[in-house]
Amino acid sequence: MASTNAIPRTEKIARLNDNARWHYDPTTRHVVTATCLATLAPDNTQLQLIWARAKLQKALREATFTKESPERDRAEIYVDGHRLHFKIDYYDPALEFGSEDPANASITVRVITIMLYGED
Repeated sequence: MASTNAIPRTEKIARLNDNARWHYDPTTRHVVTATCLATLAPDNTQLQLIWARAKLQKALREATFTKESPERDRAEIYVDGHRLHFKIDYYDPALEFGSEDPANASITVRVITIMLYGED
């Protein structure tokens, strides 16, 4: 007999995406576009880069989602008054192809891409 407490697939993916955004999943890759990083750290100093990444991580953790993103895989975020957005893509463990099942963490690597709004 099937369990009536089964978590819906969309919610499983959303929870895995939350773990990725919160840095709880060590397999997650975080990518920040060069334009976005240059905007947040214009002098490209080590301290600016560290500070920019810390602010990005805070913004990712605090992201809010609309019903258009039930998997919590994309949203707008703001850092230092700059409008950014991020998206989460799902890949196979070799990062060659899309994941066969984003709800299965053992066969999926999440890649979070952060960019200036409109940069995609």
